Amino acid sequence: MKQTVKMTFATLAAAACWTLAQPALAQQGPVPIRGADVAAGDPAPAAKKYLGGKPGGQDMVARTFRDQPPVIPHAVENFDEITLEENQCLTCHGADTYKQKKAPKVGDSHFYDRDGKLLPAAAAARHNCTQCHVPQVDAPPLVDNDFKGDIVAGKGGK
Repeated sequence: MKQTVKMTFATLAAAACWTLAQPALAQQGPVPIRGADVAAGDPAPAAKKYLGGKPGGQDMVARTFRDQPPVIPHAVENFDEITLEENQCLTCHGADTYKQKKAPKVGDSHFYDRDGKLLPAAAAARHNCTQCHVPQVDAPPLVDNDFKGDIVAGKGGK
């Protein structure tokens, strides 16, 4: 019986609080978490300029952790799109051309298929370079970050 009385009292108290809060909630209306009208589209961010000019004219960007895809240290705006037939990145970074172009070679991991079989050419799954590798852009960080990574901290990496 004590339990029933406690539950009844708790239910009545909650109902009373809810009833008192309703006029205030009705006047205020829903407030979106983003601080903007949910139906309104987000404004596009300002376009940022990519660092670096033509390939080979700037330093490579240091990696911060092992197996991190390197960023592209040069502009790619005027490159042709990567298609199934052509990948302009491989004209400089391909296994047969990187020495003449003095460019970094495509990583060895790009020559294995998903079953771990070594292939004579870059795997088709690795053909879209910009899926993992992005041009470096001069933009402020979105949030404060003091990440150093294991390579910078001297804990490993290549």
